[in-house]
Amino acid sequence: MKESQEYVGFDTITQQMERKFLKRGFNLNVILVGESGMGKSTLINSIFASHLVDSMGRRTAQEVIRKTTEITPVTQTLEEKGVRVRLTIVDTPGYGDQCNNEGCWVPVIKYIKDQHAAYLESELKPQRARVINDTRVHACLYFLNPGSRGLRPLDVEVLKRLTEVTNVIPVIAKSDSMTLEERTTFKRHVKEEMAFHRIIAYPYPSEDDNDEDRLLNSSIKELIPFAVVGSEEVIDVDGTPVRGRRHGWGVINIFDESHSDFVHLRNFLLRTHLSDLVEVTAQRHYEQFRTSQLRQIKEIRAQQAAAAAAASSTGGSMPGHQLQQQASSQQMPTGPLPQQPMAQV
Repeated sequence: MKESQEYVGFDTITQQMERKFLKRGFNLNVILVGESGMGKSTLINSIFASHLVDSMGRRTAQEVIRKTTEITPVTQTLEEKGVRVRLTIVDTPGYGDQCNNEGCWVPVIKYIKDQHAAYLESELKPQRARVINDTRVHACLYFLNPGSRGLRPLDVEVLKRLTEVTNVIPVIAKSDSMTLEERTTFKRHVKEEMAFHRIIAYPYPSEDDNDEDRLLNSSIKELIPFAVVGSEEVIDVDGTPVRGRRHGWGVINIFDESHSDFVHLRNFLLRTHLSDLVEVTAQRHYEQFRTSQLRQIKEIRAQQAAAAAAASSTGGSMPGHQLQQQASSQQMPTGPLPQQPMAQV
């Protein structure tokens, strides 16, 4: 069929972008924050229908409890229908496992900021890579203990800090330990407490949203926190294999929406908001970090310039050791980026 002479062809840009995207693949980095025994590894393995990470929790009562929060990233490359994803799952064993959990969130926040810093450092290199390896955290699944019946002071403190640096998605772990009425009440309490403490979870409203986007995000906000059940076990129910958990009173099918919000969480994370998670990380959280860091660099250089100008205006009369002390007190931190004090974490 002969093409019309009026046809230009720039509408093929989407196909060109798709081919390049499929060839290069993309990165997705998810951090799991919650106490040991909340089923973090099981849930993430269930979402991706693959055994990606092993549980880092204690398997026996004799095992020593971790005294500090550890950061353990695991990277796998997955492919589905020609689309490759380099998936990094970051577990945080030891988080919230002590009687005194003050500061247990510090390694988590530091890790997220360190990934921003590494990306910024790569951006600022005179000869930077054509494609920068993106290790920035795109999503944080925050696991709420179903036995708490709401947000604890620790949850409030950590959620406030996490929402400042990454996209936080609260989930109720092992929700099959509650009745449907208890689950509804728990969700209501969490929503009320988040609103009271001004904790804003992902997704965020955007000026670019159309009516369809706003309707979708509104339905997701109604589900948050997602009441989830994860399982890697396949159980036979009346001749039908289902992935779920067996109880004395029956079987929980994780794909049954009346049993769990698992399907809603998976679809939200992978089928409707995957691209937006990556985009919001770059345009919101990373951009805030980048602006803060570059402003600090600018201020330090201004101080150095002022010190040099003051020294030259005195005709070099400032003693050498005083000039050296003044310069050293204002010199750039080691590395290309000034690190924020831990108190700001």
